[in-house]
Amino acid sequence: MNLKEKKVVVVGLGKSGLAACEILKKMGAFVTLYDGKKDLEVADMGVPVYLGEYPDEVFATFDCAVFSPGVPLDIPVAEFLKENNVPIIGEIELAYLMEKGHVIGITGTNGKTTTTTLVGEIMKAHNEKTFVVGNIGNPYTKEVLATTEDSVTVAEISSFQLETVDTFVPEVSAILNITPDHLNRHKTMENYIDAKFAITKNQTNEHLCVLNYEDEVLRERADKLSCKVAFFSSKRKLENGLYKDEERNIIEASTGRIILNQKETRLPGDHNAENIMAALLMTLEMGVPETVAVEVIRKFSPVEHRVEFVKTVAGVDYYNDSKGTNPDAAIKGIQSMDRPTVLIGGGYDKGGDFTEWIQSFEGRVKKLLLLGATKEQIAKTADACGFADYQLVDTLEEAVMLAKGLAEEGDAVLLSPACASWDMFDSYEQRGNMFKDLVNGLE
Repeated sequence: MNLKEKKVVVVGLGKSGLAACEILKKMGAFVTLYDGKKDLEVADMGVPVYLGEYPDEVFATFDCAVFSPGVPLDIPVAEFLKENNVPIIGEIELAYLMEKGHVIGITGTNGKTTTTTLVGEIMKAHNEKTFVVGNIGNPYTKEVLATTEDSVTVAEISSFQLETVDTFVPEVSAILNITPDHLNRHKTMENYIDAKFAITKNQTNEHLCVLNYEDEVLRERADKLSCKVAFFSSKRKLENGLYKDEERNIIEASTGRIILNQKETRLPGDHNAENIMAALLMTLEMGVPETVAVEVIRKFSPVEHRVEFVKTVAGVDYYNDSKGTNPDAAIKGIQSMDRPTVLIGGGYDKGGDFTEWIQSFEGRVKKLLLLGATKEQIAKTADACGFADYQLVDTLEEAVMLAKGLAEEGDAVLLSPACASWDMFDSYEQRGNMFKDLVNGLE
């Protein structure tokens, strides 16, 4: 798609939208910006800007629309553009049109950020021309003009971003897992699954997709893919790919050879074993020597806001897992705790069910403190599951202060909301940073 001298509207003026505007101008397109928030403050980008209402006579004439990932495809402006045959693409697709090098694409409900960061660090140790982009917080469009024939782009890609890909094709892709999430956006689980699998839709037998064997959806759909497949498993011995045994050895399935032991790393838990195996399969496929990959994995520290140790106060360890934005991710946070834990949860409702999360508390959670839009809903689920040790609070500050009084020496306090942050915060990062500030203020 050649967008030179084409009329293009960018919808959604967050970080990705503004980065898309810049690259479109460099491509020679005639750019217009639009956001449905009529009171939004927008920096002068030297292009027309519409906020709130949009003029039909202008929007019917665009050659293309670029949607930011947070903008749903069923809002009125999207429907109007479709009715007027204006193609809609996303920021990932836009950037890919300008990509000159090699691409690795990573998606999944949970583990994307840790795995993407780990893959990025391994690739950087092998090739300094490595860019880590996408849903991880660095727009692909911001970096793509610096790519070269020998560079590598490692992209974390959400289901929102995958809804609007067209020609995008990574040489190596990974779908780490699929559990219910974002159903308020995708409406059905089948739509959500289809969005995730869009990362493979243009891959051929020259490309590789890495899949979690323990995810039933991924295992069942693997035979339908047009690309090569490599599995990993944290639960059982495999015939191909990688698996973890009871001693936490990461083993090459075809030979039975131990590559490394998870105990040598700073990444505990089965979910991190899966992240390690996925990263190994992807980077080895990209030509990274095993010795280089293993050395990076041994030194790698967990990413911010993902079961991140904050501070010990009066013998109590505080952990920030603000990135646990759905029940399945939050279960993994709970499973990382090896002592009695005061858990802080609740937030924006994405349409998930909290039953399995509550059921994972047994033997670990001594008290659940609930805040945010979902606190009443989660309380009802807790009652139904027979878990009565919960209390409702109004603010994160109140939760932290209450947790301090409830936790005893040797316990842990864990922020792992099982919900998005948008009811009370701008992002999970803001929520996590506030938690850390509050904890660091404790004495």
